[in-house]
Amino acid sequence: MYEHTMTDLKIDHQSPIPLHMQVENLLRELIKLPDYQGGMLLPNEVDLAKRLGISRDTVRQATNKLSHENLLVRKKGIGTKVATNKVMTSLSSWYSFSDEMHEHGITLINYEINTSWVSPYEEIVQALEIPEIDKVLKLERLRGTEDGPTVYFVSFIHPRVGLTGEEDFTRHLYEIMEADHSTVATISKEEIKAILADDSLSEKLAIQPGSPVLFRKRRVYDPGGRPIEFNLGFYKAEKFTYSIDIERK
Repeated sequence: MYEHTMTDLKIDHQSPIPLHMQVENLLRELIKLPDYQGGMLLPNEVDLAKRLGISRDTVRQATNKLSHENLLVRKKGIGTKVATNKVMTSLSSWYSFSDEMHEHGITLINYEINTSWVSPYEEIVQALEIPEIDKVLKLERLRGTEDGPTVYFVSFIHPRVGLTGEEDFTRHLYEIMEADHSTVATISKEEIKAILADDSLSEKLAIQPGSPVLFRKRRVYDPGGRPIEFNLGFYKAEKFTYSIDIERK
């Protein structure tokens, strides 16, 4: 497969299309092939440059473009291969996790759903702006696909919303809030960082202890700016990428 692919790779040196764009288009077609989707290494940049009669820098420009799009992964001393599929979620607007997955055509499976009433610790008190004596509803959800769990959510809900903990939480949380309790989730304030999985998280997400996890704190507010949910999300890092759209003012 490798030799056949290399022989077929050609570009038009007389074309007005820039060489790096032609290489980029070739690579986009190449990575669709089953062998490369299955993890086979791509031709190295030196061999590819020689085959096409161009400089290595031109090849590098094309592979950089695909790497920035999270289509290729480079490993020093090993080579370049097709990136495993990840869900890319944007920070230019926000959705519930269920809506995000639906947008990507992914069917969710609920592996665990647990509710309890707990005494809030200081960060929850501040996030939800509640008295320390109040109990809050804690909702834990382990969700994923048929391949296994991919995200673990822990939500703390403001008592004002009116959830009892007996609701059918296989439904969308924000749908329950809006349809059953006239509470609309409008604003989300988020913090995101990378952490390493401890023993508890590694067991939940079926990963090795010390594996990277994308950790997100989300504070959700109603149209009046009143807090309604404090959410902790632990995402299996190999399955998720966050994209951020920033407009210069």
